[in-house]
Formats: sequence, C-alpha cells, structure tokens
Amino acid sequence: RLSALGNSIVANDHVALVNPDIDKDTEEIIADVFDVEVFRQSIAGQSLVGSYCAISNQGALVHPKCTKDEQKELSSLLQVPVMTGTVNRGSNVIGAGMVVNDWCSFTGTTSTATEIGVM
Repeated sequence: RLSALGNSIVANDHVALVNPDIDKDTEEIIADVFDVEVFRQSIAGQSLVGSYCAISNQGALVHPKCTKDEQKELSSLLQVPVMTGTVNRGSNVIGAGMVVNDWCSFTGTTSTATEIGVM
C-alpha cells in the first residue's frame, strides 16, 4: 500500500507520471484533480517517480542511471527536454533535494555548481 503520494507522483501543468503500482481509482482522481494526462512509469528501474524526478513545463531532471532510451521515452511523454543529474553532492533522490517551477528551482545548500548548472 502506498501512503506518501509525493514519492509516487510527479506532475507539470500537462502530464503526470505515477508509480506503476498505483490503483486505477487513484490514477483517475489524479487525472481529474490535476486536469492532466496520467502515465504509469518507472525511472531508472525505480517506481517512486516523485522521488527520482523533478519536472516543470520547461524540462525534467531524472535519476542519473536513467538510460538514453528512457530519457527519449520520458521526453516524448512529457514533451520537455529530460536530463540526468544529481542534487546535494551526488544524491540521486532528486525529489527530496529539489523543488522546481517554470521560473526557478530551489535545491539544498550542499548542491555543487555542476549540479546547479544541470538544473
């Protein structure tokens, strides 16, 4: 049973990615409430998409072990550029270390200049 939906959902204004294990009723509620198209997806083999990805209408940052083919698939679903990266000196848990919207992003103070440049 999934309890922390922030770990299982990531969304922008048009699309939501959800944990493949989310039940159909919850998926329909997400689609209705956010008024977005919902896709069941994993990222780099991880089902907690909200933990391993941050997206906006401008782009997405995903787990560093996400393959090029996965990046292309995600970019096609999201209709935004997708980059791999880390936050807070190498953490691959993007959602725990970064908040983003269309104009800016906020990240932990231990994020490096290289990580911020990718963001």
